[in-house]
Amino acid sequence: MPRPRAFDQEAAMEAAIRCFWHRGYAATSVRDLAAAMGICGTSLYNAYGDKRALFEQALERYLDDTLRARIRRLEQALPPLQAARAFVEDIIERSLADPERRGCFLINAALEVAPHDHALGAAIARRLGEIEAFFRRCLTRAKSEGALAPGRDPDDLARLLFGVVLGVRVLARSKPDRELLEGVARPALALLD
Repeated sequence: MPRPRAFDQEAAMEAAIRCFWHRGYAATSVRDLAAAMGICGTSLYNAYGDKRALFEQALERYLDDTLRARIRRLEQALPPLQAARAFVEDIIERSLADPERRGCFLINAALEVAPHDHALGAAIARRLGEIEAFFRRCLTRAKSEGALAPGRDPDDLARLLFGVVLGVRVLARSKPDRELLEGVARPALALLD
């Protein structure tokens, strides 16, 4: 009969997310993780598997609590074009309100891990695709409701807005300047008018 876990799994996972987010995947050791999570290395392996498995779990948890929750909220609360616009505007505000310039854990992983680990890179790409899919749903729905200007292609606009979000998140890590970030987004958002 397995023994019950003697640590707070929620707090441990939050600590793992912070550790990976702050240090990155490559620079985070199992020892770093265990110390941050307040558990021993054996407990980490028993509860989460290896570092890679924990990284994937941490990324999933981060996405559930941030990106996916935001998308659900916006899709349920706003008309489609307003939801797409609010998402971009919210990303700008989150980027400006990040005093540590941590950026987005998912986008950081795409930049750091994806080029070096094809399997993990493919998993990260699928998760990034959730952002583009959100924009595509909004724009397709807006087009079917007659709210999107004729001649505007939902697929192209979804890719453009996705690129804007990625650009804003990356730029904000080095230069979190409102004028810059809003200027990057403004031409794409104007296409929603």
